[in-house]
Amino acid sequence: MPIYEYQCSACGSVEEALQKFSDKPLTKCRNCSGKLHKLISQSAFHLKGTGWYVTDYAGKKSKNNTADKTEPAAAKETKTKDAKPAAKTASSSAE
Repeated sequence: MPIYEYQCSACGSVEEALQKFSDKPLTKCRNCSGKLHKLISQSAFHLKGTGWYVTDYAGKKSKNNTADKTEPAAAKETKTKDAKPAAKTASSSAE
């Protein structure tokens, strides 16, 4: 059952009510018998498990990038470090 929030137009107090969807909304304030109106509040709804975009599809790359996923980050750094000094020595020997 959802929790609904109501605010009194007269005294400004806020009430929470645990109600069924089929229940009629509250109309009278408990404190001053003023008129209540329903508030729109933030929900705490969270989808858990598999089958949702966040858990299954977000952040996945295409199948063409599988080599990037399987190679460790340390190996990538080693390759880039080795390639840079080799390029420098080749240009310095050409001069």
